[in-house]
Amino acid sequence: MKEITIAVIDDHPLFREGVMRILSEIAGFRIVGEGSTSEEALALSASISPDILLMDISMPGGGLNVILPILQKNPDQKIIMLTVSETSDDVMSALSKGAKGYVLKGVGSRILAEIVRAVASGETYVSPSLSARLLSDMSTSAALAKQGNPIDDLTNREQEVLNLVAEGLSNKRIALRLGVHEKTIKQHMTHIFAKLGISNRTEAAIALRNATART
Repeated sequence: MKEITIAVIDDHPLFREGVMRILSEIAGFRIVGEGSTSEEALALSASISPDILLMDISMPGGGLNVILPILQKNPDQKIIMLTVSETSDDVMSALSKGAKGYVLKGVGSRILAEIVRAVASGETYVSPSLSARLLSDMSTSAALAKQGNPIDDLTNREQEVLNLVAEGLSNKRIALRLGVHEKTIKQHMTHIFAKLGISNRTEAAIALRNATART
């Protein structure tokens, strides 16, 4: 069976040396390089092209930042992120940029070895706890997307009034700005509150800000 060559990139020497020692003692693995920065990860991949580049996220230059440059120079490079970060954003960023594995540093040596073998054979791996969270976050995002933007339910005039409310204008000043009666603005406000499910001007401004942030 062909040996799986591995390079370990982590800016904590003690952790890096521990990972290298553990993997080097497992049959079928051979450590061919080590580093502590994104630049060293790029250089190692380009010069040695190990089967697996085991890389941290938090290191000089940033692990996530160097994924694309590595794959541009060496498209066949298989990258596994070995990190403490459990945020969905980091997981999504790593996978979307081309990493084939995302593993938390608390993993045991036997499981890590299995993951390295799996990724080397062409599989993709994400720690189970992160996979569940990722699916949950994606479902929530999809649900929010289906809900649509509540501001879209407002007429053009109501949206215009809402924007002026968010600027801090009173009904009287809004009426002067738009050249209408103050009573008309009050009617618009009643409709806006009903459509957005709110009860005051502060909530109206917050609703507009949240809707804008989602677009």
